[in-house]
Amino acid sequence: MSFRRALALAACGLAGGSALFSAVAVSKQPARGDAEPRPGGSAAAPPAPAAPQGLLLLPPAASCPPGPGWIERPAGGGGGFWDSNWDRREPLALINLKKKNDETGEEELSSRLEHCRARATRHIFLIRHSQYNLDGRADKDRTLTPLGREQAELTGHRLASLGLKFNQIIHSSMTRATETTEIISKYLPGVKKISTDLLREGAPIEPDPPVSHWKPEAVQYYEDGARIEAAFRNFIHRADVKQEEDSYEIFVCHANVIRYIVCRALQFPPEGWLRMSLNNGSITHLVIRPNGRVALRTLGDTGFMPPDKITRT
Repeated sequence: MSFRRALALAACGLAGGSALFSAVAVSKQPARGDAEPRPGGSAAAPPAPAAPQGLLLLPPAASCPPGPGWIERPAGGGGGFWDSNWDRREPLALINLKKKNDETGEEELSSRLEHCRARATRHIFLIRHSQYNLDGRADKDRTLTPLGREQAELTGHRLASLGLKFNQIIHSSMTRATETTEIISKYLPGVKKISTDLLREGAPIEPDPPVSHWKPEAVQYYEDGARIEAAFRNFIHRADVKQEEDSYEIFVCHANVIRYIVCRALQFPPEGWLRMSLNNGSITHLVIRPNGRVALRTLGDTGFMPPDKITRT
């Protein structure tokens, strides 16, 4: 008996309840008059309606594997569901409605909501550090290469050419990120610099699909993942209600951290972070609107560099 070509379709949304549909090959259904007799001579019952064109849709028994406990996935959402309170700064979530008494009317509630509503837009520029010495045994030895220093110069020049009033540069405390920041900051005089351990490189979450060339120990995901998630929650959110003007902030860190942040900010499955690739000195631009909506303007842009200066090490 011939079989049709096997197909497999999978769709997993960020929400844990997304269904997984699989289309599998099924044998050719016998015609109604071709029903094979059962033992004892009785004819088989009419077959159930066949799936369209030999495809069998399985029920949503399988779903995306659960991620670490620190990643909160909105319940009840399917593909395309957007959690408007992803940063826990949605105005309605900031008001304790239990304290509302009978005398509190809609006007007062509206006033309280307006008081908790952000008014400014945040522009987040995520910069991957420049090329560095891979032979260094300790972090202090992994300094930028001569090409890496050129890349940082090009990135700094590019950021300055945008004509934006940058508010601050927050950078990873690792040597390669610190040196990249020092070079970039020459092109942005007066912009304060802040070092943090939260943005250090690490293993944010086990990638899906897995890769054979990079397999950290489970304990590394456990330790680094919580820290990198803490960096996301601490730095990536809508503007504070007291912020009146749009802000432009630079974060100099690492490829794993940036890719994870992009997935989380866009509410994509964070396990997909390793499906992206970022060049050294590249610029990724996220926009966070006052209503909490997030847009990705650029991902890993190095179009401002000559081709012979571009690396991904």
